[in-house]
Amino acid sequence: MKIVVLDDYEKSMIFLKDNNKISSKASIQIHHQRLIGDALVDAIRDANVVVLMRDRTPFRAELINQLNELQYVIFTGNRNMAIDYDVLAAKNIPVSYTEFGPSKETTVELTWALILSAYKRIGEQNLVAMSGAWRNEHSVLPALHGERLGVLGLGSIGSKVAKVGLAFGMDVVTWSPNMTPERAAVHGVKAVSLEELLQTSRIVSLHLVPGEGTKYVMNAERLAMMRADSFLVNTSRSTLIVTADLVQALQNGKPSMALLDVFDQEPINLEEELFKLPNVFITPHLGFVHQPIFKNLTMGAQAALEAWVSGEPLVNQVQ
Repeated sequence: MKIVVLDDYEKSMIFLKDNNKISSKASIQIHHQRLIGDALVDAIRDANVVVLMRDRTPFRAELINQLNELQYVIFTGNRNMAIDYDVLAAKNIPVSYTEFGPSKETTVELTWALILSAYKRIGEQNLVAMSGAWRNEHSVLPALHGERLGVLGLGSIGSKVAKVGLAFGMDVVTWSPNMTPERAAVHGVKAVSLEELLQTSRIVSLHLVPGEGTKYVMNAERLAMMRADSFLVNTSRSTLIVTADLVQALQNGKPSMALLDVFDQEPINLEEELFKLPNVFITPHLGFVHQPIFKNLTMGAQAALEAWVSGEPLVNQVQ
């Protein structure tokens, strides 16, 4: 039997090779770099089990139909929208997931780290001070207090981001397809239309699950509604934004800056137009990069593989 792990950038799955219960019954190949095209197909063509780290490699019908030996798929985390589950089901190939972990708190922290770093020009001001110049023309910094924060999505992450905004003395408003004034009020914020949120917010932070009514919600029309001095923050999913439209919007100066932790392709290709713009501030998808999270992901993958190689009932199977 052959097990192939894809996209293990953090090298967190290496320990699987030391698990005798698994390694005594199957060979294990772990890929630490992203594979695409023929290289991807060649790596998993004869795999019996494919372990997907998050949703880094889309697992769509065109790819699945080339894998004649595939018997089982595991993905880390508890949600993956880049898998064609119906295609796997038609082939009687089961899918399991792993527990995720305390990522909500780390994503909230990263969201505010991005906002504060960019809004307060921390990187630039550090360089100015370290150069001996002490201050420059940008050293008179704006305050968040009194500014409007627009939060798209008021779930477990968005509500915490809103709470921090309130602590800074910001005027916090929210929108999502099913938002109600009552639900917003529970968190001390105001529900408004998407148009009002975009037109009036200095900071717009995305915390939606992509789906009907939210996927690519930030398109050319919506981006054009934003203030010329606004910041657009995305630590959720790249598919909330039409990237080509964002490039054009940033070139037009609305929003003034994009703060991004998630991207259409990861690792990123620096030759893409988005990363050549001076008003883009990025981090390498750090929102969920936290040791307790990886412990849950790796332990979950191990439990799923142990059950499979031993012929035991599968764990955390997707229904």
